[in-house]
Formats: sequence, structure tokens, C-alpha cells
Amino acid sequence: MTHPANTYSLVADIGGTNTRVALADGRRVLPETIRRYSNVDFAGLETVLRQYVADEGGVDPSAACVAVAGPVRDGRASMTNLDWAIDKETLARATKSETVAILNDLQAQGHALGHLDTANIRTIIAGPETETAAAKLVIGVGTGFNAAPVFEGHGVRLVPPSECGHANLPIRTQRELALCEFVSTAHGFAAVEDVLSGRGLERVYAFLGHEAADPREAKAQDIMLACANGTDSRAIEAAQLFTRLLGTVAGNLALIQLPFGGIYLVGGVARAFAPYLQDYGLAEAFRDKGRFAGFMGNFGVHVIEDDYAALTGSACHLVALQDAT
Repeated sequence: MTHPANTYSLVADIGGTNTRVALADGRRVLPETIRRYSNVDFAGLETVLRQYVADEGGVDPSAACVAVAGPVRDGRASMTNLDWAIDKETLARATKSETVAILNDLQAQGHALGHLDTANIRTIIAGPETETAAAKLVIGVGTGFNAAPVFEGHGVRLVPPSECGHANLPIRTQRELALCEFVSTAHGFAAVEDVLSGRGLERVYAFLGHEAADPREAKAQDIMLACANGTDSRAIEAAQLFTRLLGTVAGNLALIQLPFGGIYLVGGVARAFAPYLQDYGLAEAFRDKGRFAGFMGNFGVHVIEDDYAALTGSACHLVALQDAT
């Protein structure tokens, strides 16, 4: 397969296990060019991108952007579970692109808002109609937890990074305190991500076994499967506790950022929970803010069910960069 030179942009979503790469024509990701690579098969970002360029017939992109599951500072990204050099120099060398950018994966998701197929957006809590430029909030629930606000102003979209998943887990009940102490015993500090993530769901399940003096372990995917087929009441209880905590944290973030344009849950765990969030009490926990309970009705909550949204967001960010120059 051959592509015209300096026509398309190259976009990549780098996770802890896999890297997905694609070409984009403006803001539109070309589905037939999406490829997935296992990170363990490559020494670093440069080798995986060079492999993609070769697989796409030696494509010569005009721009490149990668979304990374980790903090980005001064054009360099770091990831907890991946020892790769991820910086603009490496990205430019690997792709021979004139314009390059590196985003946190939640930033990429934020840039995708408004450019996704509405069929891939599931509404959990309906919100009032609002202006397009209203602030929004993206919350990532997957291997980890993070959130990023999305601000619009004078035709420019700003998606500042954050690492809020490492903030303290909020505690409202005696049971949540017991969960916090259980997590702290194993990890020394109970952060939001220690509970609201795939591994966190497994810890909630283990906590319920500890509480019942009947210890058992289960993988996150098995817990969700048990919720679907009703074979394990503890799995359902774990998912319900998880959902209520997610509602509390999302509500806290809503009061901090005031996302009148909506809250968007993204990530593999968010997508897996999507069919259960309404029945398991997300809305009740989200609105449980005392005298501000009515005010919480200003915020809609949705789940993005597009697994390639970070690629779209990376493409949109590149368009904005190129329009600005």
C-alpha cells in the first residue's frame, strides 16, 4: 500500500501493553490504516513507528502526534510501565514529520470531543442543553484513573493535563473507610486510582472477601462477566460499590471544573461498566452533595464507546497546531 507524501498525519495511542497507530486525513482517522503492536516486541517508540511506516508502504506523513498513558512535560513523556524514550526528537526522527506533538492520553480524548460519531456516545445522566463552548470534563477509567478538563475560547481548545488519579480516595461512610484502610495496608496510600481502575475493581472484590471472612480473588474481566450473567453476588456488590465511588469522585471533579458541557467517561473499564452505571447507583452518588444536590443536575454524564477516540483527538490536535502556524 502506498500513500501520497506529506498528505496524511500519523497518530498513535501508546498504552502500557499495546500501541495503536493510524493515519489521519485532517481530523478523520482512516480506519483501514489502524494497526496494533505489542510493546514487548519493540525496543522503543522509534522502532514501532518505523515498523508502522514500513507496513504502510513507506508512508511520509506531514505531521505526527502520540497520546501517552502518563505525564508529559517539556515535550517528553514518561510511563510507569514502559521504559521508552518518548520525546519530540524521537517522534520527528521516526516519522520524518515537520510537525510533531505529544499528549497525555486524556488530553487526546478531550481534543476528540465534538468530533466523534454520536452513535458511540452513551448517555448515563441526561444534562440540560448548553452552549457548544461550555467547559467539559473527560474522566478516564481503565488501567489507571485520570481526568482532564476541556476549555474553549476564541476558537482555541485547551485541554490541560492532570494526574488526579493519584489524589486521596474520598471517604464518606464507615465502609468506604474500611476499604481505604484495606487498600492502604497493601499499598501504603489509598489513591483514587487504587480503587477506580481495573486493578482497583479487583481490590474492591478482595476487600469484600476480607470483610466477609471468605477471601477470594477474581480478575476484573471475570467480575464483569459475573455481573452480566448473575453468577456471583459478590461481583455485583463489588461493581455497585465501585460505581458509587465513581459517582462520588466524578461529582467532586464536576464541582471543581464546572463542566456544564458534560462529563465524558472513557477507557476500557468505563465501557465495561456502561450497561450497569444507571442501575448500580452512579446518579445517586454523583448528586449526593447536600445542599448542592440540585445544582448537580447541571451536569450530564456520558460514556464514550469509541476505542479509537484518542487517535481522533490526536488528529484534531494536529489540525489545530497546523492552523495556528
